[in-house]
Amino acid sequence: MSDTVLIVDDDETTLRVLELLLARAGYEVVRAGSAEDGLRKAYRFQPDIVLLDVNMPQMDGWEMCHRLREMSDVPILFLAASASSEDVVRGLELGADDFIAKPFDPQELLARIKAHLRRAPRSAPSEELAFDDGDFRVNFLNREVYVRDQLCHLTPKEFNLLGILVRNAGRVVAREDLVRQAWGEEYGDAIDSLKLYIHYLRRKLEIDPNHPSYIVTSRGVGYRFMTR
Repeated sequence: MSDTVLIVDDDETTLRVLELLLARAGYEVVRAGSAEDGLRKAYRFQPDIVLLDVNMPQMDGWEMCHRLREMSDVPILFLAASASSEDVVRGLELGADDFIAKPFDPQELLARIKAHLRRAPRSAPSEELAFDDGDFRVNFLNREVYVRDQLCHLTPKEFNLLGILVRNAGRVVAREDLVRQAWGEEYGDAIDSLKLYIHYLRRKLEIDPNHPSYIVTSRGVGYRFMTR
């Protein structure tokens, strides 16, 4: 069965070009000309990946990404005319998985789509359904994290990263290994992205992010999840 790609863009030409490219590559394609229609079709068709424009009238891509993340872990790739560092950071903070500048190279886009589909979340093995350390609980099946009985809302990439640390609790995981295991071989050299996501996790999980008690740094090596 072919993977389904949802394309959300208010430009008809872009929709046609992407639909043709993806259909030729063997994907099922669902089109939406607005963010509002994109949310409806995401709920209806349950796509395997979403290509999302940023600048759209009424609801823009930022808002759609935020709303989509509330109901789905589907990989989201932003396609935007502007790819400034500020836009990239904003997209990642909202839960997007990638940010591609227009005009894009068709083969690069297809390669990125294939890579993100390979890394799409899968059900955890039965022996790893939960981790409970008193004040800190992770349910891998439901992808939920509770800290001091409060549910923490994590993006899919944040959860994947935390999951690797928790499964290796008490052991230092090298930065390169952590990135590859959490996000895939293609991101093996994305050390700067790793630092950013560790910052996000600490901000959400720690009482004092500047003095972390859960995710600690092993200077020059990597990170370790601390248990009591």
